[in-house]
Amino acid sequence: MSHVSVDLKGKVAIITGASRGIGRAVAARLASHGANLVLASRGKEALDETVHHLKDKYGIDAIGVPTDVAKLTDLQNLVNKAKAHFKQIDILVNVAGVSSQHPFHLQPIEDFEMLANTNYLGYVRLIRLVIPDMVARKNGHLINVVSGSTLVDPIPRGFLAYSSLKMGLRAFLKGLFWEMREHNIKVTSLLPGVVASDLTDHLKDVAQEQRERLMDPNAVADMVSFALSVPANACPLELAVINQLTTWTKPVIDYQQTQAK
Repeated sequence: MSHVSVDLKGKVAIITGASRGIGRAVAARLASHGANLVLASRGKEALDETVHHLKDKYGIDAIGVPTDVAKLTDLQNLVNKAKAHFKQIDILVNVAGVSSQHPFHLQPIEDFEMLANTNYLGYVRLIRLVIPDMVARKNGHLINVVSGSTLVDPIPRGFLAYSSLKMGLRAFLKGLFWEMREHNIKVTSLLPGVVASDLTDHLKDVAQEQRERLMDPNAVADMVSFALSVPANACPLELAVINQLTTWTKPVIDYQQTQAK
């Protein structure tokens, strides 16, 4: 649990990718701060379990909306359900993402559209859907899990398609910060290193010394708590927490090692 003190009682937060990994850690953290939650993920069963657990543990109100963030109609349904239940949205935390790491000449060509629709358009479209009401009220905070790999130039080997889209997202969010600050809306990008989450589930059988490189999802929840704790006249534009043992010159887990099964 973070030592950062944040009072979010009465605030409403949408969190994507909320039933596992980083998203679930962030949902638990915001519930501990008193926020009411709209949780989105693709799997209904895990989503329902997360909603019930957080309502029971923290005494907050929460709803779950099964959502594929790659689909515009699902995002529209998510925002409509959130507004119907809670009337307004104060905080959006974009977490949901997919990964596809390959040497570029071996990258499955159909993965490009999947990565773009989820990791780029999934964020941009959902922001576009929630932001008009925030502009009208002159209040809101948009928090987005981008990627620590965007700090590296050139992009780490094996991450070309994934990280180039994340770099585009990071550039978009920087520009959005300057547009939105005159409306009193905060925009924060999180740049975490490699986290033990659903994106790295395929690494479960990798040697323990490799797994120790992975950060706990609560490290990202700490970043969210901090972003929400600063004074009203301040906005953390970007927050980066990188694994102490990560070597960014190659994938954290070698491509060949993950393909050997």
